[in-house]
This record gives sequence, C-alpha cells and structure tokens, in this order.
Amino acid sequence: MDNARYQRCQRVKDRADRLKIELLFLPSYSPNLNRIDRLRKFAKKAALNSRYHASFAQFPCAIDPCLDPRPTTYRSQIATLMTPAFQTFEDVSRLAA
Repeated sequence: MDNARYQRCQRVKDRADRLKIELLFLPSYSPNLNRIDRLRKFAKKAALNSRYHASFAQFPCAIDPCLDPRPTTYRSQIATLMTPAFQTFEDVSRLAA
C-alpha cells in the first residue's frame, strides 16, 4: 500500500487484524515499486512525450490505444512493467553503510 492517510487509519488497521491481513506499506518515495506509477510513466513515454494535442478531446484519443485492455502493440511491454516481482531488502541499515 502507499502511504495515504486513509490507509493508515485505525479503522483499516483494525479490519486488517480481524481478517488476519498484514499491511505492508511502500517506502515514502518509491515510484518504481508502485505499479500504477510504472504504467503512468510508460503511457507518457509511449503516447504523450513530445506530442502536441490541440484540444482535450485529442488527449484521451492518444492515450486510449496505449492503455486499451485488449491486445495492443504495447501488450508485452506493459506485461513486463506490471509484474509484482521486485527486489526487496530486509535489513536496510546495511545498505546505508
């Protein structure tokens, strides 16, 4: 989970305890671990970078083909970006040395 206030409130913690769910929070700034940030960066690069859109109506028309859930030319690239596999470190204090 990211560090939104509503995710850290006591109500969420109590509910997680009742359901026997361990809450894991992302570090404060970690866009590489947040999959939606990966997708946003990809969409910006693939559909928006250095392109002018004269009206707002043209803007979603540029993004939709990139993010369409049906098979697209970007399907394999998005599949590799959206993998939940990433390296984590248990003892961060060692990394600072």
